[in-house]
Amino acid sequence: MRAATRDAHDAVDAAFGGFDLRDVFAYRAFLTAHARALPGAEERMRRLSFAGMLPPRTPLLAADLAALGGVMPRRLPLPAGDDAAAWGTLYVVEGSRLGGAMLARAVPAALPAAYLGAVHPPGQWRAIRAAIDRAGVGQDADFEDRMVAGALQTFALYAAASRSG
Repeated sequence: MRAATRDAHDAVDAAFGGFDLRDVFAYRAFLTAHARALPGAEERMRRLSFAGMLPPRTPLLAADLAALGGVMPRRLPLPAGDDAAAWGTLYVVEGSRLGGAMLARAVPAALPAAYLGAVHPPGQWRAIRAAIDRAGVGQDADFEDRMVAGALQTFALYAAASRSG
């Protein structure tokens, strides 16, 4: 999955890398962009029972935005997708927690950072990756392709969210 989505991942990293998280206005814009994508992505992945064990971050994002005087924007649409697509979305959303931990270090202590600071407990990312690998066992031949397509759709959603506003 990582190799198949690397270019899309890099594009999203570059799109969000332009926000100065030390500046309150740029940080609020960064969070607003994430708020256009995350609710739909979390909704898609909730179709998986496995996702029920993972705490959603939309409430944390909404709280951080509110603390900065922002509001949750209208979210961008993401088709419901099948289970394979949901696994791809889960890969992107939960993988973003890793990057969020690094980005949280750039946010000044005076600013809210519950969303970016919502990291996995030790071993959880490894468990998530193992669950993703197991998801395709016994599935039809194109399950993995649909998983990758779901991840690519999710990266595209975040890329579009970075440009919206």
